[in-house]
Amino acid sequence: MNNDLIKGIVNRAKEENRTLLTEIESKQVIAQAGLSVVETKLALTQQEAIALSKNIGFPVVMKVISPDIVHKSDGGGVVLNIKNEEEVVAAWNSIHAAARGRFPKANILGISVQKMAKPGTEVIIGMFTDRQFGPVLMFGLGGVLVELLKDVSFRIVPLTTFDARTMIRNIKGYPLLNGYRGRDVVNTEYLEKWLVSLSDFVKIHPEIKEFDLNPIFAYNDGAVVVDARVIIESKI
Repeated sequence: MNNDLIKGIVNRAKEENRTLLTEIESKQVIAQAGLSVVETKLALTQQEAIALSKNIGFPVVMKVISPDIVHKSDGGGVVLNIKNEEEVVAAWNSIHAAARGRFPKANILGISVQKMAKPGTEVIIGMFTDRQFGPVLMFGLGGVLVELLKDVSFRIVPLTTFDARTMIRNIKGYPLLNGYRGRDVVNTEYLEKWLVSLSDFVKIHPEIKEFDLNPIFAYNDGAVVVDARVIIESKI
């Protein structure tokens, strides 16, 4: 775990009077808990976006990066499955136009480029800080399903492996993780380890007030964080 990296990201955000980390910063922080994340790079210009896309390898995903835009998918801030240079240019232009149209006062830092991850079962892991109990972890079905079904479970930090296993099995959608109707079986033991690792992580990093890892693509041989949002305490 690189605590200096985390400290540097947190201090930079505070100097800029931000409590919301960018997606790139959020992924860098969450990776220090031992989680696999989709590597994400920031492009400041269209040419940088093209170069990054070629280096990463098509297909890629491009997203608006702004501390003022929380839900990037709203209003065209995300373009998926970009397959060539021409589509990079089109995505760059459409993302900027959509962001400026919907959030005219937003500070747009650039556009991120990341590899298009292999599809998997979408789950979410989140954390919020309760005034009385401290950090509380959440697990559930991810993507749009988390808002539609609200099928989630909660546990107070610290978590044991038994707690993590119970969290996962307590959601109503657990059969989807267990190979329901021919779906790929998800390696839930892998997710249990992630939950315990995140429990340990937030316990020693009180500067992290809240996070949402959504979606996480879960597979039969692992998982990867596709998108992340981290909020830090304004004062420590």
